[in-house]
Amino acid sequence: MALRFYNTLSQQVEEFTPASDNTVRMYTCGPTVYDFAHIGNFRTFTFVDLLRKCLRANGFQLNHVMNITDVDDKIIRNAVAARQSLAEYTKVYTEAFLEDCAALRLERPERLVPATEHIPDMVAAIQQLGDGQHTYATEGSVYFKIASFPGYGKLSHNDFSGNLTGARVDVDEYEKADARDFALWKTPKEGELFWDSAIGPGRPGWHIECSVMAIKYLGETLDIHAGGVDLIFPHHENEIAQSESLTGKPFSRFWLHAEFLMVEGQKMSKSLGNYFTLRDLVAKGHAPESIRYLLASVPYRKALNFTMDGLRSAAISIDRLRNFKLRLETDRCAEGLNQQLLARTAQASQAFTESLNDDLNTAEALAAVFEFVRDANSAMDAGEFRAANAPAALEFLGLFDSIFDVLQPSAKAGGLSDAEIEARVAERTAAKKARDFALSDRIRDQLLEQGIILEDTKSGVRWKRK
Repeated sequence: MALRFYNTLSQQVEEFTPASDNTVRMYTCGPTVYDFAHIGNFRTFTFVDLLRKCLRANGFQLNHVMNITDVDDKIIRNAVAARQSLAEYTKVYTEAFLEDCAALRLERPERLVPATEHIPDMVAAIQQLGDGQHTYATEGSVYFKIASFPGYGKLSHNDFSGNLTGARVDVDEYEKADARDFALWKTPKEGELFWDSAIGPGRPGWHIECSVMAIKYLGETLDIHAGGVDLIFPHHENEIAQSESLTGKPFSRFWLHAEFLMVEGQKMSKSLGNYFTLRDLVAKGHAPESIRYLLASVPYRKALNFTMDGLRSAAISIDRLRNFKLRLETDRCAEGLNQQLLARTAQASQAFTESLNDDLNTAEALAAVFEFVRDANSAMDAGEFRAANAPAALEFLGLFDSIFDVLQPSAKAGGLSDAEIEARVAERTAAKKARDFALSDRIRDQLLEQGIILEDTKSGVRWKRK
């Protein structure tokens, strides 16, 4: 099946190929580094990671740019309150974001672009928009004239024809879904930091940052622009207006948006006590790969209800897959090849790939995996699985993990290395042979305290991390 995505712009599922060169030019909205990213943010970033891996699995190369918004109203307000420079304040949260991404095994984009490193480019773009009669200035700030762009509303599919009155909005986010001229350049309030420029002292608005950096590194028309549904209006709508006013060309061919994340059926909120960062959950003892699995398990266009029970179920699902992989690697099956089971493995692999290619249907892809694991385990239990079936089954698990990336346990600080565990297992085996069962039991208990579970099987001792 050809790769297909739901395009927010057309409101249809469309077959996807890059416009040229087999390279996908993709821009995704990154973090605003005023605080630690929460799991709602990481739902979107995990979707982007799955998207990257799926594109590459289809033979495409990637030129992926993600911004780091390191200047906006919240950042300026918090930095002033903390009596820190903008760079000092944002450095902590930028580094924390990248550490969290690494913990969740999210690949780095080909290019990370901080907004503050592109201020001159933004000033030049604002001047160009002014030359095209798309802006006006008042009280030192420069605004985009929405009425100058007839296509405004085509992404959010809102009709703003009766609501283009020239009212202005100065904050970076709208309070409601209305259409107001938005700030491209904001004059500083007393005590705020600012940049000197040809259009006066100030700093860029949020929307112009992404347009400028996307066009600078990816060209006038992108293949994919992605983010959360909360960004469709006004942020992405405003990006289109600015960018297409600058270039006269379509800004992006495909727009992909991930749905909201709820926690225990409610909107995530600090006041409700259901607001979690990745670090909060890891501190509660949840493995990063369990969090990744849960975030990835629901297709991106469906709302995700994030629950503690769901996290525990994710851990159980991962454990089931790891146990199956361990069984494939260590069980001593009869020689030969079960052709029927080989065909079943190929069918599962095809179903997995086709599900992902159908607008990243991760739920169907996971169903294909677990149905195969059930069938293969049944064949093993019945003595029908053959030694020559193991390579294809392991290859299928490798295909699964090339996308979901959860089979390898996260290293724990101060934990034993694989080599150290193997040495302790060998020591225990020797103790058992010497009939020193007290020592054997003590080694088992010591390993268990460090999260290592031993299983005595007919094929020998197997171990796994909790």
